Order: sequence, then structure tokens, then C-alpha cells
Amino acid sequence: MYVWIAAGVMLSLAALATMLRMLLGPTTLDRLVALDTLVAVSMCAIGTWAAFSLDTTVTYSLTALALITFVGSVSVARFRVPDVPDTADRTAEQ
Repeated sequence: MYVWIAAGVMLSLAALATMLRMLLGPTTLDRLVALDTLVAVSMCAIGTWAAFSLDTTVTYSLTALALITFVGSVSVARFRVPDVPDTADRTAEQ
């Protein structure tokens, strides 16, 4: 029982730290990595729940999350606009 409690606490702390990084990230790539990490933590939580409850029906959602996250990350990385901190840098580039 202590193992499940420890796993839940660690996953909750990881999700909290990741959400903090997502809110405070200065660039869109920081936020993208934080979102990928949050989905990975969620997938770990689903896997932990499947092991705890001995119910494998929730594992189908792991495959769906993995595929959707991969496609989303590749799309954002491909089509994102570079971050420019302020207007002074924009005028220097032109």
C-alpha cells in the first residue's frame, strides 16, 4: 500500500512542477516541452492506476495519448513562429 501512496505523491509533485513550468515558461518551446512532460506524467499515472486496480481496459488510452501527443508536438514544432521578446528586437531584424 505504501508503494501506491508514494507513487501517487511523486506523480502529483511531478504534475505540479510541470504545470508551474508551463505557466512560467518564457518561450513557447518551454511550454511545449512542459505540455509533453505533463502528458507523459498523465500516462504514467494511468499506467500506475492500471497496475493498482489490475484493470487493463484503461491502457488503450495510453496508446491514444501517445499518438495524439506525438502528432501535436511535431505540428507545433514545425509550424511555430519564433519568439521575439520585445519590439526593439523586431525592428533590428528588419
